[in-house]
Amino acid sequence: MRKDKILVIIGGLLLLGVFAYPLWKITLVAPQYPEPLGLNIHINKLSDGVQFNDVNNIDLLNHYVGMHHLPSEDNVAKGVIEPFHEFTYMPIIVGIMIALGILFGVLGKRKLYLLWIGLISILGTLGMYDFYSWLQKYGGELDPNAILKMTDPNTGEVLAYNPPIFGYKQLLNFEVYSYPAGAVYFIVGAVILIALAWLLAPKQKN
Repeated sequence: MRKDKILVIIGGLLLLGVFAYPLWKITLVAPQYPEPLGLNIHINKLSDGVQFNDVNNIDLLNHYVGMHHLPSEDNVAKGVIEPFHEFTYMPIIVGIMIALGILFGVLGKRKLYLLWIGLISILGTLGMYDFYSWLQKYGGELDPNAILKMTDPNTGEVLAYNPPIFGYKQLLNFEVYSYPAGAVYFIVGAVILIALAWLLAPKQKN
């Protein structure tokens, strides 16, 4: 089998790592917590980032400033919040991209390799936009009856507590860090392999 075909098939299979590792990690550091609090965002769930019960502890802290409840499995099971629809269709999309990677590798056509890279790029961009929109809604639509409220001294408006989509941000006494996690590196690796396959593949005649 040609090298380019093997690389594309391996690239498609690399996306299986997305099911095993989180896509993004948010870490909260504060003086009153000896150990940071962490939140892992997977394609189908949320999980504790640093300590056991981090998701529930962060959800409790968020309650004090009026944020929406996290779409955790516990909150969905209790009916506290509606299921996060992205957790349902994202695994399906990743599964389709894995299947396409294997199929395109078997077919061995350069234009299909480029199509796969284009699709994953579009899906990644849409995913980041969805993540950004979720953070804006999550930290911007605050309960006016929250226990703890911080208001702008000039306007009296309630301040938002939007976590950063990438990097560092100070939220009250918390230092919040938001960075890609393991699954993102599997996606990047897949794109690199399939881009390399495109370079190595023989050009088809018209």
